[in-house]
Amino acid sequence: MVRTSSKKIPIVIPSDDENFYTEVSTPSKRTPPSTSKLHRNDKSIDSVSGKAKRRLCMCSEPDIEDYGDFLKKKEKKIKADNNTLLHRFRSKKGLFVTDVTKTEWCERQMEFSLFSEEWKNNEGRPMDSGGGRRNSEAMKAGRNRHVQLELEVHSWVELKVKSREDDMAMKLVNFINGVNQLAYDGLTRELPILSFAFAEGIWMVGKIDEVQMPKAKKDRNPILIETKTRFQDTVPSEAQKRNGRIQLMCYKYLWDNLVAHAHHDFPRKQLYDYFELNPRRTLSKDLQAACEESGFTALTLGDVVRCYQNTCKMLPPSNKKLVLRYESQRDHSVLDEEKIAYDEGWVKSEIGNCLELWLGQREASYVAEDEQWKCGYCDFVSECQGYTDTDSESTQFVSDYSSE
Repeated sequence: MVRTSSKKIPIVIPSDDENFYTEVSTPSKRTPPSTSKLHRNDKSIDSVSGKAKRRLCMCSEPDIEDYGDFLKKKEKKIKADNNTLLHRFRSKKGLFVTDVTKTEWCERQMEFSLFSEEWKNNEGRPMDSGGGRRNSEAMKAGRNRHVQLELEVHSWVELKVKSREDDMAMKLVNFINGVNQLAYDGLTRELPILSFAFAEGIWMVGKIDEVQMPKAKKDRNPILIETKTRFQDTVPSEAQKRNGRIQLMCYKYLWDNLVAHAHHDFPRKQLYDYFELNPRRTLSKDLQAACEESGFTALTLGDVVRCYQNTCKMLPPSNKKLVLRYESQRDHSVLDEEKIAYDEGWVKSEIGNCLELWLGQREASYVAEDEQWKCGYCDFVSECQGYTDTDSESTQFVSDYSSE
């Protein structure tokens, strides 16, 4: 998809040699402002224009978190060991932010789900996983709510892509247009983000639910917001809140890495090498036109990557205060809203713990005894050796479900 802002100011691509699969945002008749306006923009969420923006998407498009990657220090080890979860399931895709949260929630459930999807893909039929999909309606309602929230700020325009380079370019253009929309309207939603986690030596990808500019004029750091929907109007458990905090902090970690390394050591070569992309490959005519509507000229993927890097140069670090919001699926009322202080050490520790499993350094563990209530709505409970049947207790927590 490609997002469009309501005003259009061209983004200049330098003529140097600096040179990022499925969405693109195109601007409307009026163009998005330069990303340099972000620092002086004082609009809040209340000032968002009612005019729809256009966001290009590919038919049957997978989520942005279906793309991304790992590299650097762990690269040789990953290539040497084809049996690691990382190589087997995320080779040339990267670690999704949701991989981190699912691993933290239950390592065994995450592992079961990976092999279940692989089995279904190979066999061409669904897997009877014993636990049932008791939360499918809640999940569907959560996904529909996120689509509804996204369509409040921009609409979708389908776009055919012809290559992996087109696909990656669409992701990056959507990010560029999302940043422009943030600068002009003070708000953007479903912002795709791909960043190199330098300390861990990996590529990580995600999609931020919402980014908004603070109301206070002296605060120029964008606020990252995650919205979870609740099947029943109950307060989320501490385990659910902890999981949401990890997700939000991962987004801030990725955002701040983009900002910190945009000027000097932006890892363009690693990006091209790992994703096996040709920066000189000419983009499709549709993609070139989408870039033109977005306010800049791009003939190749390398042109888009230069613009992506320049956009990141204009960004400040995100706000240290993060917002985790829970709302009712029944009437969309806010059930709980938590303002979280960013803890970089903690989230890096969680990512590191997750990577130990994904890199084959240890076996997956079961949930702690005091959190075995999670098994009450796990699809794989009948196959899990770590599950202890607690009779009626296993069902009472199903209603305590949160969906992204």
